[in-house]
This record gives sequence, structure tokens and C-alpha cells, in this order.
Amino acid sequence: MDLNSANLQALFKAYKANFQQGFTSLGEQGALYEQFCTTVPSTTAVEVYPFLKSLPRLREWIGDRVIHSLEGGDFTIKNRKFELTEGVPRDNIEDDTYGLYAPVMEEFGRSSREHPNELAVEILEANPTCYDGQPLFDADHPVLDKAGKEVSVSNDMGGSEPSWYVMDLTRVIKPLVFQKRRDYDFRSITNLTDAEVFLRDRFLFGVDARANAGPGLWQLVVRSNQPFTAENYEAARKRLQEISGDYGRPLALRHSHTMVPNGLEGPARKVLQNELTAGGATNEWAGTSQLILNPWLAAA
Repeated sequence: MDLNSANLQALFKAYKANFQQGFTSLGEQGALYEQFCTTVPSTTAVEVYPFLKSLPRLREWIGDRVIHSLEGGDFTIKNRKFELTEGVPRDNIEDDTYGLYAPVMEEFGRSSREHPNELAVEILEANPTCYDGQPLFDADHPVLDKAGKEVSVSNDMGGSEPSWYVMDLTRVIKPLVFQKRRDYDFRSITNLTDAEVFLRDRFLFGVDARANAGPGLWQLVVRSNQPFTAENYEAARKRLQEISGDYGRPLALRHSHTMVPNGLEGPARKVLQNELTAGGATNEWAGTSQLILNPWLAAA
């Protein structure tokens, strides 16, 4: 290939098309994180999140309005920078072997689409501090009882097995937040006069983004590290549905989804999808929540 501006621009467009093909190849699986994350556009390096202490409910209007104060002055998510770069030797382009890099660029696209899924699980498993000052999964979330006394509420079932989660994903707000400052962008250095080309005799192609994830509302998710059995599923489901707001106000939580790692697919399908139990009795839990099989969750 003649290394002129037009040919190099054509090469970049071809690689970008490969990138885009990889980006869209995952289909709905690429947007797995959107099921359990609230996606929020970011405009600064650090976003400060206000959250209600409990999910809002309408009340009968008698007298003055009751003003609900948003809290979260100390709850922030700082954007992080991510990149993936490939150097293509100038000789390979001159010798028309640049086609060998097309699958690499396609894999760049696939990796970029998958990255939010990976990042969301990284944050989920790190169990970060949420807006109430407690870890996302904790036995001591402070809630006021009907008498106004602070009591501890748990959304963690304990255990030592791989983690699985029961969640209410019917709300606008989700258990996690995915914050996007700059979208995944495929770029290149293909100018013959650029220092990288002059000094190292190679062109650069890569993708970068600014984003991060963080905890949303702990009330919407319960973690269990118990074996995935019907009994443990029932206990986790009951724990989620019984979580209430301050002063005992019902939150009307609905257990809509159960998320498991690949290693728990079999046990989860038996409980959530089989019409009959191993003994031939009717499985009362069949169809009670939607199964999310998340390959990024730790299986051991």
C-alpha cells in the first residue's frame, strides 16, 4: 500500500468498521449491565449522588407538604480512564499484510462493549460503601423502626459459596450505578509526521473511555453465599421482600430477577425453571423470578 493520506484514512475506516462489528456482535448480552445498573451520564470528573433514604411514596395531602430531603453529599463516584491500544508496524501496511489485524480490531470492539459488564461486576464484588456509610451488602444498614429507633437491617445472607443475588429490577433506580463520562471511542495515529511513527515506525489504533460504577440502593438487592437450593432461595427472596423503609413504611419490593455465575446455572435453573422437583412434586418456585446468567461473576 502506498502510504498516503487517503489510503491511511481508508485503512482507519476499515479498522473502525471492524471495531463496530465486534461492538455489536454481542447483541443483548452486551447490555447485560443495564439490567441491574442505572446508567447515568457524567459531566464532571466526580459525580455527587443524592439518594432518598427510602424509595418515595405518595401520601394523602393534609396540611403542609412533607419535604423529603435528598441525602448524599459524601456519596461520590469518580470517573476512571480505560484504554486498549494496538501498534501496527509501518512495514506491515506497506507490505499489504494489514488485513491480519482486522480480527484484532473486531475483538477491540467486542471488549469495549463487554467492559461495562466487567466493570459493574468488579464493583459489585468489591462490596463498596453506599450512601448510608455501610458496605452495599451488610448486616448493619441503619433504618428507623416504627418508634423512630435506629435498628440494623441486613441484605446479606452469609455463607461461603459463590455469590448469587436476588433483586428488584422493576424500579427506575437500580442496585448499582454505571456512570459514563466519555463513551468508548475508536481512534488512531496514522499521520506519517507523528512522533510515534517517526520514532518507532508504527501506527497506533485504540479505544479509550472514561466511566465508573458504584452502588445504588442497597434495599433492591440481597446477596447470598449459601448453596443455591429452594430453601435458601426462599429465604433470600423473603429477606428482600420484607425490607422496609424508615418508620416501618412498606417499600413494596418485588423480587423480579435472580443473578448467578455460570457455575450455578444448573442449580438455579432447577429452582427457577423446572416445573417439578427431583421427587416429582410441583415446584412452587418455578417462574417466580427471571434468571440472569452473568459470566463475569466469580464461580468459585
